[in-house]
Amino acid sequence: MKSKGIKNLLIDLGGVLINLDRQRCIDNFKKLGCEHMEALLNFYHQQGIFMQQEKGLITSAEFRNGVREMMGKTLSDEQIDAAWNSFLVDIPALKLELLLKLREKYVVYLLSNTNAIHWEWICKNAFPYRTFKAEDYFEKAYLSFEMKMIKPDTEIFEAVIEDAGINPKETFFIDDSEINCKAAQELGISTYTPKAGEDWSHLFNRKR
Repeated sequence: MKSKGIKNLLIDLGGVLINLDRQRCIDNFKKLGCEHMEALLNFYHQQGIFMQQEKGLITSAEFRNGVREMMGKTLSDEQIDAAWNSFLVDIPALKLELLLKLREKYVVYLLSNTNAIHWEWICKNAFPYRTFKAEDYFEKAYLSFEMKMIKPDTEIFEAVIEDAGINPKETFFIDDSEINCKAAQELGISTYTPKAGEDWSHLFNRKR
């Protein structure tokens, strides 16, 4: 890592830790009868009811009812959740190992635009590793649906800085969205934008 004096890490979830499969999710919703998912599902910024649940403006039950209304079909909660969660693939073991190692040197926080349905699936299926669970990898998880704020809005970064009591100049943010990184940079936070599926452990190579 080029930046010296870094004490805190803010790490994104989707595309940075967990692998995503947008096309699989779109295909599964199409199988349920929704033909216009491409416009609603963006890797970085969801639209419509997908954005509303990500920002915590609607509950999971209201989201599911919105999907049923949008499709004009009687679908079970399980059908909707299965299609929606098919967006999520896995968190590679090496990234989970890396998080544990980073916690030895840095104060590590999660900062993610996500929703309750995805978060429940991730905690149950993606974070469990050996004896570790989601709460073991981070000092605290900052989630958009709980905070009712989303990246790249400046307010979410300001809220994290204030709540965690961290100095932006001592903080490094890893996010796969350049727009999100630019918003963090404006507050004095150093950033890195990895490519999809990238092993970004090289950032913490001692030789650098």
